[in-house]
Amino acid sequence: MDNHDPHASVRRRHRSLAQDLVTELSRRIHSGELRSATKLPTESQVMAEHGVSRTVVREAISRLQAAGLVETRHGIGTFVLDLPSPSGFLIDPASIVTLEDALAVLELRISLETEAAGLACARRTDAQLRLMRESLDALNARVISVEYAVAADFQFHQQIALATGNPYFTDIMLHMGVSILPRVRVHSARVRDKHEPYLERLSREHEDIYTAILRRDADAARAAMRLHLSNSRERMRRAYEAAGAEVLNS
Repeated sequence: MDNHDPHASVRRRHRSLAQDLVTELSRRIHSGELRSATKLPTESQVMAEHGVSRTVVREAISRLQAAGLVETRHGIGTFVLDLPSPSGFLIDPASIVTLEDALAVLELRISLETEAAGLACARRTDAQLRLMRESLDALNARVISVEYAVAADFQFHQQIALATGNPYFTDIMLHMGVSILPRVRVHSARVRDKHEPYLERLSREHEDIYTAILRRDADAARAAMRLHLSNSRERMRRAYEAAGAEVLNS
């Protein structure tokens, strides 16, 4: 007997298309292409530009609202919200040029995000948990570009920061994620492209963090986040060394 539900397949496709749209619009917002107070294109314009349905567009906008990136003003449109100002704490991406620089940034992330994971256990909402799950599903997709993986990875960590309920965690993650994470992931791509187990390890690490937050187990969430970022630090070190070896052998 065939228990296949065609409606479930449609829903899964809608969610996948919505995540693609969220990833693209998030990238444009963080890159400054869509600046604060900019009105997003209308639903019809987005549908035409990306070849998606109105349902997909509305779901994507809902996710961007939950992430604190846009707000919808009824009868007027959807507008980009302010991103944190870099006038205070600032890490210039151009200054991250050596392995030591990159490892130092990861040490800072370990300290911040370990505690954020613990706080998220007590404070997260079901909606935030659902967005974490969707980000992981996008990251676990095998046929994705480096840029898509970066965006999905960043969204997962950003949702954890948002779930702390502390705007300072969110502000610093937005700044560090946008300016630092993409450069880091480009280097890590060398390892990923050559070794499929890299993807499996990365997936397990993220799943352990998610599961602990799902169970509201703060100690396990902190431990899983610390392990994940410590492993990321080691992977980065190996990627830089491999890159150096390629230059020497070229």
